[in-house]
Amino acid sequence: MAATLSINDFIFQLKESKKVLIDVRSEGEYEQGHIPGAKNIPLLNDEHRIIVGTTYKQQGREAAVRAGFDLVGKKFVEFIDRAKELTEGKEIYLYCWRGGMRSNIMAWVLNMAGYKIALVKGGYKAYRNWALQQFETPKNILILGGKTGSGKTEILIELKDYGEQIIDLEAIANHKGSAFGGLGQLPQPTQEHFENLLAWQWSGIEADKILWLENESRTIGHRKIPDVIFDLMRAADVIEVERNFEVRKERILNEYGIFTKEELAAKTNGVAKRLGGLRLKQALEFLDENDLNAWVQIMLDYYDHTYSHSNQLRDKSKTLLIEFENERSCKSIAEIVRSKKESSKAPNKIED
Repeated sequence: MAATLSINDFIFQLKESKKVLIDVRSEGEYEQGHIPGAKNIPLLNDEHRIIVGTTYKQQGREAAVRAGFDLVGKKFVEFIDRAKELTEGKEIYLYCWRGGMRSNIMAWVLNMAGYKIALVKGGYKAYRNWALQQFETPKNILILGGKTGSGKTEILIELKDYGEQIIDLEAIANHKGSAFGGLGQLPQPTQEHFENLLAWQWSGIEADKILWLENESRTIGHRKIPDVIFDLMRAADVIEVERNFEVRKERILNEYGIFTKEELAAKTNGVAKRLGGLRLKQALEFLDENDLNAWVQIMLDYYDHTYSHSNQLRDKSKTLLIEFENERSCKSIAEIVRSKKESSKAPNKIED
């Protein structure tokens, strides 16, 4: 007999344990969005769902149930074998869309095979409601800002190593934010799953401690930061990292110079309207001539202008400037952490 957990009890227990979590919905539903960490063992795959759905519409519930059992009954051994691959233990959490027939059937099968099963009451729908509710709980945000090539992500990671709370929005989105940010990245999650992943991390942040977030636009690639969080980010204090232009240019060349000129040209064309006809023509010509140094000069000039324009919307009294004269960012982490307590006061400047 499977136990049933409320969504809050489920979240708490899942975070505290290493039990396997199984999503028994179809692969298409799973790809659209799932509870972070869940593995997919579809009771009905996408094709089967169409068959059962069509049967239900044409012949009614009883016929649809019979069609479903006809399709999945022969796969029970496969389900057990897959569960065995996923865990050496005998305890499994699982869910479907609303905690109904699909999860109960899978629970019965695995229970008969000796597994102890816990079901999520309300299924994935309950998690989605829980996830969206997490964004209504504000956090004590401090923004790490800086122009393109300033090394903000590296500093963010160092802050985590230093014991600070961070959420790397770009890592969740599989995108580095700029027009070139998708190069070398995995495909972006759906908007729904981006929110699922963000909510999971958001819920683990202690509200009375600083949460560091990188300064982002409203969208990261094709994924949109939830409005309530973006509004908090725009109102938060800012630690602004400032690096020498040549240092930033070298960092960008090291990061993006590994891609082909065709890939870089395609992304450059992606900002054609904002770049302007003349600069676009020059940038593409430099790429064609393999003159990456001249190309990146144009792109950084463009991004610097865009960043400065965006920052005009911020309250300057909430910005603390920190200059880095070299690449040794870790040397100033302690300075950043100490200065955050002063970031709500008038702007200061700390030189490394």
